[in-house]
Amino acid sequence: MNQFKTIEYSIKNRTACIIMNRPKSLNAFNSTLKSELSQAIEQADSDSIVRNIIISGRGRCFSSGADLKDVLSHYNTIEEELLKEYKPFLMAIRNSDKLYISAINGACAGIATGLAMACDLCVMADNAYLYQAFAAIGLIPDGGVSWHLLNTLGYKRAMEAIICSKKLSAEQCLYLGIANKVVPANTLLTETQSWAEQIAKGSPLAQKYSKKLLRHIIMADLPEAFDIEAKFQNKTTDSYDFKNAVAAFFEKHPITFADY
Repeated sequence: MNQFKTIEYSIKNRTACIIMNRPKSLNAFNSTLKSELSQAIEQADSDSIVRNIIISGRGRCFSSGADLKDVLSHYNTIEEELLKEYKPFLMAIRNSDKLYISAINGACAGIATGLAMACDLCVMADNAYLYQAFAAIGLIPDGGVSWHLLNTLGYKRAMEAIICSKKLSAEQCLYLGIANKVVPANTLLTETQSWAEQIAKGSPLAQKYSKKLLRHIIMADLPEAFDIEAKFQNKTTDSYDFKNAVAAFFEKHPITFADY
């Protein structure tokens, strides 16, 4: 039985699927949804069976962003709300050892684009788009959106996306490096699940340290990045996965990886 009110949570073939389920409100973030996202992410992260996690939205929209009916309903300032309700689940994705895949259906607007881009990988339906709605209502990006846009698009394209409240189509997101794949809308979850299961067959240790590596070096200079790579590579070359993979290569048999 589903334990959440605004989320569907399931596990299939070692992949957890977290689907925001407020379709009548276009999966807008109210306090309940934000709290349950935090709970679901923590649950998936702590489950040893789960190798990776898909996040998507039920209905015709990934998420329209903040629920304007709910904004500041529990806090005196938006700063307090952002730090206490959004930052926990967005940083939990970033700090996790597991891989997160956003499966974007339809519109993904405002701070919801921060959730989509916080994930390690992204699959978009061919009718999906990211909408930087902030400037259109007199706001600046929040939820880490400005950081993601700047690091993905570069300064000039990020500035254009922000101040012009641009809608980026799935094909544009693929071209710009925001999305990894674009698939037909009616097969979005099926194809994302299939990809997640394929990824789950890989080395969990290599995936864990690859994520840590990229998260570190995005804020490092080249010499520091080299040092971080060396540090993490030291851990992987001493692992069962590496030794077993080398043996499998020379002995010409399939590679199997350990669970961690």
